[in-house]
Amino acid sequence: MALNADLKKTIQTAYSQFLEARELKPRYGQKLMIAEIARTLGGIALDDEGVRVGEQHICVVEAGTGTGKTVAYLLAAIPVAKALGKKLVVSTATVALQEQIVYKDLPDLKRQSGLNFNFALAKGRGRYLCLSKLDRILTDVDAANASDQALYEDEYPQIDEQALTIYQSMMDALAANKWAGDKDEWHDEIEPQVWSRVTTDHRQCTGRRCSNVASCSFIKSRDSLGSFDVIVANHDLVLADLALGGGAILPEPADTLYIFDEGHHLPDKALNHFAEHSRLIGTMKWVEQTNKVQGAMLGEISGAGNIDRFAEQLPSALHEVKRNLELAYPMITQLAERIEDPERSPRYRFEQGLVPEALRDVSLELKHTFERLAELLGKMNREVEEALESSHCDVPKVDLETWFPQIGLWQSRAEANLALWASYAEPEQAGALPKARWITLVDFGGSIDYEICSSPILAARTLEYSLWRRCCGAVVTSATLTALGKFDRLKMRAGTPDDAHYAVVPSPFDFNQAVLRIPKAAQDASDSVNHTLAMIDALPDLLGAQNAALVLFASRRQMLDVYDGLPLAWRERILMQGDKSKQEMLTTHKQRIDAGEASVLFGLASFAEGVDLPGGYCQHVIIAKIPFAVPDDPVEASLSEWIEARGGNPFMEITVPDASLKLVQACGRLLRTEKDSGVITLLDNRLLTRRYGKAILNSLPPFRRELGGR
Repeated sequence: MALNADLKKTIQTAYSQFLEARELKPRYGQKLMIAEIARTLGGIALDDEGVRVGEQHICVVEAGTGTGKTVAYLLAAIPVAKALGKKLVVSTATVALQEQIVYKDLPDLKRQSGLNFNFALAKGRGRYLCLSKLDRILTDVDAANASDQALYEDEYPQIDEQALTIYQSMMDALAANKWAGDKDEWHDEIEPQVWSRVTTDHRQCTGRRCSNVASCSFIKSRDSLGSFDVIVANHDLVLADLALGGGAILPEPADTLYIFDEGHHLPDKALNHFAEHSRLIGTMKWVEQTNKVQGAMLGEISGAGNIDRFAEQLPSALHEVKRNLELAYPMITQLAERIEDPERSPRYRFEQGLVPEALRDVSLELKHTFERLAELLGKMNREVEEALESSHCDVPKVDLETWFPQIGLWQSRAEANLALWASYAEPEQAGALPKARWITLVDFGGSIDYEICSSPILAARTLEYSLWRRCCGAVVTSATLTALGKFDRLKMRAGTPDDAHYAVVPSPFDFNQAVLRIPKAAQDASDSVNHTLAMIDALPDLLGAQNAALVLFASRRQMLDVYDGLPLAWRERILMQGDKSKQEMLTTHKQRIDAGEASVLFGLASFAEGVDLPGGYCQHVIIAKIPFAVPDDPVEASLSEWIEARGGNPFMEITVPDASLKLVQACGRLLRTEKDSGVITLLDNRLLTRRYGKAILNSLPPFRRELGGR
C-alpha cells in the first residue's frame, strides 16, 4: 500500500505551516527524512481486524546534527499513526531527551503545525514514589531498619537521620499537593539508596488492592496513557514492557508505531536488559536472612488463605538453595584465582562462554532449587494477593500490605537467580549463538564477593522476535547508524531486517568550515608511552591562544598522565573529567568562555557523545587516538571469539566499524550549528599508516583535510 494523497497533503501542509510560524526555511535533509518515514509508515496495510499485513514496516534513517530529526519524525509519524488508529511511542535513550520532547518539541509542533493530537510522558514504576513504603518507614523507622537488615543486608545501609529528614519532607510535600511522587520533579538530587527504599517494582506492588491506590502517581500515570495519541518513553521502559510480554505498561506492540531516537543505543540497552547477574556471597546471606525472618512473616499473616501450607515448605527450599550455593562457592573462588590483574581487570571470562562440566552440573541443581523456591514464593504471593481482595480474611490488611512487597521482592530475587543459573546450566548447541559468561570481583562491605554474569553476545535475535516482528511499524534514527558507510553493524547488533527501508539524509552543515588535521608529529597510539609523551609536547602548541577546546581521551590513565605532564600554567586552563560532575564542568567551561578566559575540557568517551558546545564554546576538538573498544569487555571478547570461530575477522568486522562510529561521534562535537567552524586534530598516525586507516577516514564527514603536514 502506498502513502495516500490525503495523508501526503496533511503532512506537507503541517510542515509548511510549521516553517512559516517559526520563520524557517525548509532543510533539504529534513524534507527527505519526512518523505522516507511517511512513505514507509504510510505504506503499512492493515486487515479488517487492524492487524498489520506484509513486511517493509521499518524505516532506518541516519540524519546528522542540524537536520531537525525530532520535527521530521513527529510531522511524518503523527498523521500516519492517527490514520492507522495506532499509538505513536517515541523512545529516547535518556530521560533528559524525553523531557525535551515533551516540554519543548511537541508543544511547539502542536501550536505551530495545525496538527491535532495529545501527548504524555511515560516513565517506569521505579521513577515514582510508593506511598505505602514511605508511610511504613515514617510510622516505624526501627521496624523498617530491622526489616531491611533482615532482607537486604547486601544492598541497604541503616536509615539515618539525613534520609529520615528527606522522607518526612516528601510526605509533607505530598500532603501539601506540592509534589506528586515523580522522582524527576523532586527539587533535589536523591541518592539511589535513599530512593530505592521508597519505590517499587511489579513484583512488590499490590496494585489496585493497595490502600493508597487513589493517591498512587504511577497508577494515575499509567491509566491515563491509553487516552493519548503520542507517548514519549525511553529505551529502558520499552524493553521492560517487551520483557513483560508487551502491553503491560505501554500499548501493545501490534497497536504501536515506534520511533527510536538515538537508535544507536538500542542494541546496548537491550544487551544490558537481557543480561543476568547475581552476587554469590550476597545471595547466600540473603537466603540465611530470609530463613530467619520467614517465621516472623508467618506469625503476622498466618491464616491468609493457604499461605501456611506453602510457608511450611519454605525452610527446606531455602536450605536446598543454600546447600547448592555452598557447592558452587569453591568452584567460583578457584576460577577467580586465575584473574591475572584484579586491579586493572577484575574479571574471569569463560572462553567461548563454555562452563566447566562440574560447575554446569551444580548450576543445573541451582536452577532446579531456585525454580522450586520461585514457584513457592509465587504461590505465597498469590495467597496474600487474594487475601487482600477478600472481605472475609481475618488477617489485618496493614500486615498483608507490609508482607506482600517483601514476598514479591524475594520472588524477584529467586527468579533472577533462576535465570542466571539456567543460563550456566544450558548445554551448548551446535550453530546456536553462544552467551558471554564471566565472574567479576566486587567489593562487599570491605571484603570480596563474586558477581556471576551471563549475557547474549548480540541483542539482534531478541529484538527481532520481541519487537520488529510484533510492532505495527517502527522508525530508527540517529546521527550515527552507519559504520564505514554501511548499515551492516546496526543490522548485526539490532537485528533490523534486510527488507527495512534504509536511508542516509544529508546534514545541513558546510563541512568545509572545519579542518581535519593529522599532524606530522602524530605518533602511533599503540605505543602508549611514546604517544603520551608526544601529546604532552604537542598540546601547548596545538591549542595555542585558542580559548575553547575539547580534548578526548580513550583511557583515564593517559588523560591523567598527560595532565600531570603539562606545565602548571596550562593545567590551570583545564577542566578534567572526574574532578566535577559532567554538568558542572560544562557550566564552568561556558562561564569561563563568556568571561573571555581560556578553557580546555579533558574528557573520556561520555564527552565524545551528547556534549553540545556551539559557537565559541568549542573551536578545536583534539582526539588522542582511534577509539578502539576496551579489549577486556567480556561481551565483545566473546563476540570476537564467535566471529573468529566462523572464519571471520573480528578486528575488521567488529573493532574497526565500532571505532569508526565512535570517531564520527567525537568529530561531531565541533560543528553544532550551521555557523560553527574550527579544527579537529587526530593525534594517531595509524589512520595514515595502517590498512584500515583509509576506511575509517573515508567514513568521516567531508571536512577540509590536512593530513601529515606541519
